[in-house]
Amino acid sequence: MATISDVIESFLKELIRQSQGQAVEIQRNEIAKHFDCAPSQINYVLTTRFSVQHGYTIESQRGGGGYIKIMRLRPERNPSVHQILMEEIRDNVTKTQAVRLIRALQEQNLINDREARLMRAATSDVVLASPLNNRDYMRSRILKAMLSALIH
Repeated sequence: MATISDVIESFLKELIRQSQGQAVEIQRNEIAKHFDCAPSQINYVLTTRFSVQHGYTIESQRGGGGYIKIMRLRPERNPSVHQILMEEIRDNVTKTQAVRLIRALQEQNLINDREARLMRAATSDVVLASPLNNRDYMRSRILKAMLSALIH
């Protein structure tokens, strides 16, 4: 059974799909009313499911007429996507973070299935076994190098 977060995520992704990749502006309180939930639930969905690692950027305008703008990252339309991705990939990346990023790149058709499998294999804990316990640091460097080669 889908959680309220899953339902809200699906709803927002459908809005983005219908906008044909354009930015979507929403009002948090209106979406919360629509789903009969607290506005903080909308914040939770936005921060956990619409981050740069998931292939999105969020802009927020506060105040009476405030809105939240959700944009899908598209390198072919925005050359700074590569830079945004590089900045978002910190010095240490966990396996879970790497898998999310790879999945988002694949969903956006920035990488194909084969490239995704290679990236997952290259950043797996098995490959990055190290007595120095610097796995997450190495994973970050590998991801950055692979993304530079694929996107730039």
